[in-house]
Amino acid sequence: MTDVRREPSASGSDPTGGPTVIVDHPLAVHRLSCLRDATTDGPTFRQLVAELSAFVAYEALRDLTTVDRRVDTPVASGVWFPRVDETVLLVPVLRAGLGMVPAIQATLVSTEVAHVGLRRDETTLRADVYLNRLPRDLTGRRVVVCDPMLATGGSLAQVCDMVKERGASTPTVLCLIASVPGLAYLRTRHPDVGVACVAVDPELDDRGFIVPGLGDAGDRLFGPTD
Repeated sequence: MTDVRREPSASGSDPTGGPTVIVDHPLAVHRLSCLRDATTDGPTFRQLVAELSAFVAYEALRDLTTVDRRVDTPVASGVWFPRVDETVLLVPVLRAGLGMVPAIQATLVSTEVAHVGLRRDETTLRADVYLNRLPRDLTGRRVVVCDPMLATGGSLAQVCDMVKERGASTPTVLCLIASVPGLAYLRTRHPDVGVACVAVDPELDDRGFIVPGLGDAGDRLFGPTD
């Protein structure tokens, strides 16, 4: 089989028409292709998740608050330059979201982390909350929800509900792969929530897995739970 050569595109587009940033830079889609590969080993998979998480955070958070501060360079004194002046609350959805956090923390200037755990019923595909470490008051906070896969959209919509109930206005969702039906469902619940990902895949299988996807991100990051 011969390779299919693709020309780089200027930007991705969300097929649901929502506020979505698709990071389809050639270096990102190359890494995603390696991430999808069933033969990619665990350490390589974790490294790729980290690199892609940094790419997605970089593009999604272009509007971070900055303030000008006086800096002395080796050749000039008292020059004003912008510095980021905002602490971002990262909310990883356990357990797969944990694989994204270290790289995002390394990319951002100041972060805090609040874990949320949801357990999905494999029959109903609905999720129950078993861990909620969100601060009581999120008024005025920038909240970034992290989960590598936006599959059915149910879990992420539920986390956005939880965040908004505590006062956050508009959280941002960072993932690596989203599905068309998952994005569409999230839009019905939270049309204002921004999503950033590397790719939007067309469908889900009967287990609620993204197709073509990359399988179970949690298992590939940390090993199977069974």
